[in-house]
Parts: sequence; C-alpha cells; structure tokens
Amino acid sequence: MDPEFEKRKAVACELLQKDTSVMPEFWKTKYSKELSRNWDIFYKRNTTNFFKDRHWTDREFTELVDSNQKKVILEIGCGVGNFIWPLLEKNPEAFIYACDFSPRAVEFVKNNEKYNTDRCKAFVCDITSNQLTDNIPPESLDIISAIFVFSALLPEQMENATSNLIKVLKPGGKILFRDYGLYDAAQLRFKPGRKFEDNLYVRQDGTFAYYFSTEKLRDLFVNSGGLIEEENRYVIKSTTNIKKNINVERVFLQAKFIKPK
Repeated sequence: MDPEFEKRKAVACELLQKDTSVMPEFWKTKYSKELSRNWDIFYKRNTTNFFKDRHWTDREFTELVDSNQKKVILEIGCGVGNFIWPLLEKNPEAFIYACDFSPRAVEFVKNNEKYNTDRCKAFVCDITSNQLTDNIPPESLDIISAIFVFSALLPEQMENATSNLIKVLKPGGKILFRDYGLYDAAQLRFKPGRKFEDNLYVRQDGTFAYYFSTEKLRDLFVNSGGLIEEENRYVIKSTTNIKKNINVERVFLQAKFIKPK
C-alpha cells in the first residue's frame, strides 16, 4: 500500500466520520431518476466552455498514440469532445467511437468543425442500459477510455456498464481508467446532506460523484468482469488554488485492464 495514501487515509477518515447526515429517500429517488437529465442541463448551461481539452491523456496512457498500428477506440462519457480532438490530431491512424448519455453533449461533438465521420462516430448511449453493440461491432475495439465516467454512475449500475464494455472489446484489448479516488480533496469538501451513500455524493447541480478504492475497482473489473489487471493505483497530486492561496491534494485512481485472449 502507498504510504502517502495511508497517511492521507487516517486524516480523511476522521473528517468523514463527522458527517452522520443521511440524504432523505425522496431526494435519493429524485436524483437517481434525473441523472441523465441533469447532465444534459449541465451541458446546456456550460456548452463547450467548462472542460479543457485533455492533452495529458496520451502521457498517462501511451497506448493511445502508438502510430505503428491503426487502433479503434471508444470513449465513453465523451462530453463535448475534449478527449477526441487532441487524440485524432496526435494519432492519425485512429478511429474513435464516442458516446454520452447527454444528447446535447453528443450534438456539440457532431457540430464541431473537426468532426469527420471517416475518423469518428458519436452517438447517444446510456452504458448502464443501452447496448453498445447497437452501434459498435462485438469484440472490435482495441481500447476503451473510461476517464471520469464511472464516478457519475450509481454503484449498482457499474457492473452492467462494465459488462457492456467487455462485449465490444477485442481479446487482448484494454480498458484505460482514470477517476476520483478515495479521500480526494473534493470528497472532503462536501457539506452535510450531500452524501447519498458511502463514497457517493450528489453535487449541487444534481450530478453524482463516486470516489473509488483500488479494491472496489478490482472487484468490478477483475472479480466480476473477468479482466486481467495490468495497473491499479492511486495518483496523488498537489494543486494550488490561486484565488484562495491554498494547496489541495487531489486523489485519482488510475488503472488498466486487459481482456483475456
């Protein structure tokens, strides 16, 4: 176990134990039913201006820019295309499928001047209930990118989502995962009344934020999904809030899983 993470865990657990409030069932039901709608409202409000293009993904996951092989890639939770556009530029041989359960987000992707149907295909899909095989041939993908997506789901939906991904992944293909880790600074900042259940919170805009442990991720992709774990670790980064002049520690979980041949 990472000693830096263990040190943070001791302090964080003490803080989290102070929040004994329970979200009323009425609000749990409401937020669960309106999950997709709330993300659509998010993109209506923020359009393409909220997230920055993800130029860092190929540094963390070098598999994305192997120019010696034409790769077919799926990005789930594509938003407005912040992952797609830098990758298409860096990897001219890649073809990218991109899906999101927000119709508005997918329209932003399709309306972007960089959208080219010879190189990418965007479509609306709720990976917890809609079959990816309706748009992607079975076992045809080299890579699936799951970056800050599973944290937006309810825990009971995650196994269905994982099974859905595995159906379109080639034997030997990889799922690249990055998301919020346990005891992240954002988790510790939630006010009382925002906790849905253990490690799951609801933001003010009605979207979910789940904070993963390595054990939870292993259970999901290896024990339940039958994949091989290549990497599964916490990444702790110190960031500075210039306006408030404070340093905060962000905790992410980064992993790679391979479908057996």
